[in-house]
Order: sequence, then C-alpha cells, then structure tokens
Amino acid sequence: MPQVKGRVADAFEARVREHEESWLSPLAVRSYESRGRAREEDECRLRTPFQRDRDRILHSKPFRRLKGKTQVFIDPAGDHFRTRMTHTLETTGIARGVARGLRLNEDLTEAIGLGHDLGHTPFGHVGEEALDECLRERFGTGFRHNEQSLRIAESLNLTWEVRDGILKHTGDVEPETHEGKIVRIVDRVAYINHDIDDAIRHEILSPDDLPQDEVALLGPTGSRRIDTLVHDLVESSEAAGDVVQGEEVGAAMLSLRSFMFERVYLGPHTQREHARAGEAIHRIFDHLADRGDSEDQIVDYLSGMTDRFALEYAAKI
Repeated sequence: MPQVKGRVADAFEARVREHEESWLSPLAVRSYESRGRAREEDECRLRTPFQRDRDRILHSKPFRRLKGKTQVFIDPAGDHFRTRMTHTLETTGIARGVARGLRLNEDLTEAIGLGHDLGHTPFGHVGEEALDECLRERFGTGFRHNEQSLRIAESLNLTWEVRDGILKHTGDVEPETHEGKIVRIVDRVAYINHDIDDAIRHEILSPDDLPQDEVALLGPTGSRRIDTLVHDLVESSEAAGDVVQGEEVGAAMLSLRSFMFERVYLGPHTQREHARAGEAIHRIFDHLADRGDSEDQIVDYLSGMTDRFALEYAAKI
C-alpha cells in the first residue's frame, strides 16, 4: 500500500521524541528506543511502536474472546459481573493512571495491560489449573497463562518490551521495565477489588465480612480502596526510584487477597462450579488428545475457548 505523504507524518517521530525527552522520567522507556520486534518490519509513520502494539492487541481475536471468559464466576447470568475483558480494561485504565503519575510511558503500559491475559483459559484460574494438570499427565509439561499470552504476543510480532511485560506480569521474575512492573502490581489491585464487588453482588460476601483493619486503612468501597492503592503506589515509587508499594498498604492488599482466596476463590460457594469447569477441561482435553491433536494444537484451541463454548463443546462429546 502506498504511503500518503504529509507534513504530520513527516514530523511525527521527531515530535514524539521531543515530547518524551521533555516530559518522561529518566526511568521511562522511550517509544523509539525499543529493543525491537522478533521479525523486522516497516513501522507506522503515525503511531509509535507501542501504540501499534496496542492496536494489534485490540484488533486480535484472542482479545475479543476475553469478553466470554470468566473472571471468577463461570458463564455468569448477570450483566454486571466481570469478565476477563472487563478485568483487562480495568487493569489497563488504572495502570495508565499510575504511569502518568510517575511520568512513565503510558502507551507501553497500556499495551502490556491489554495483552497480559490474552492466553488465559476459560473458567479463570480453575481452568488454568485443570489444563496444567492435563498437560502434566499426558505430555509431562504444563500450562501457565502468561506463557500462552506470550505465544500470542509473539504471533502478533509485538515489541520486546511489551512481550517482556506480558510474560512477567505474574510469576517469580519481575519485568525489566518500570511500565511492566506497574501492570504486575495493578493486576492485583484491580482483581482483588472488583472480585470483592462481584462476590458481594453474588451474595457470597457482605461488606461486613471484609477484614475490618484492612478496610479501615484502604477504604470501605472498591473505588476508595483503588484510589488509596494508586496514590500509595505512585508516592512510594517516586520516593524509591522503582515501582513499589508502601509496606503497610502493600501488606493490607495482600491480606485482602488471602481473604479472597479463603472465602471466594477456594471457598465452598465456588467448589461446585470449579468441579464443573475442571470436568469440562479434562473431557475436552482427552477428546482432542485421543483424536491425535498435537500438544500445541490442544493448548491453542482449548485455552482460546470462551466459557460458554467450552461447556457446549464438552456437552457434545
């Protein structure tokens, strides 16, 4: 396709470079100083490499399927329960705000946030655990959604910084960029608080059930807690020259996370749903493996399913 010549496109990169040098923190990744893509290609003249990554993620099929993947509750009937897509959007919005406060690269932060769960299975973490178990039994390998998200990022030929942030948004190794570190922390900030909201809506919890010391410190509502956590993250990071939480606030957030695992994620109200999800994953996996699909084919197909499609597929086997 021929490039349309114009004054804006001719000056775009120079203007971005000038703006970033005057505005961004020395700790920020500059948009035109990426380590590049695995496969060399011509870049867009009206978008930075990270803006182009963001658009590739938004227009991808794995991103669109996130709307049909559960966050906590399997294929929920209510219109207001979170899905993997709304979690992704909430995480990305919060992360951009933190990046702006710290004068880091918002576009890089946004691309990592939008892409961090592209490879997640249906049925949330119970689906991830079930697929991991199947792969260990049949192939001696395993499954982690961040690694599958990286595979999708590689197929989209995203920049090194976005791939690094996607892979390391969870696990033992921290991202190499400050923008990736933001998404890693904000992922938890988002899901802990919106999962509390969904659990209350589902009547698994009431506001009075929440740990009162943590609520007193962080706030009585999800929006207040997120506001407290964001301000703490920005101020603590600015003082430290790294992306970190304050000790007291960070401990309170982890305490809320432990509470959610005990009462909601692994609680008695969700065990029946977890059993149904695990059974569906095992049935689909065995069917695909027995018909001769390769390990990669099984992982790509099964992890890409939405909750509803997986349930319907399993019922037909």
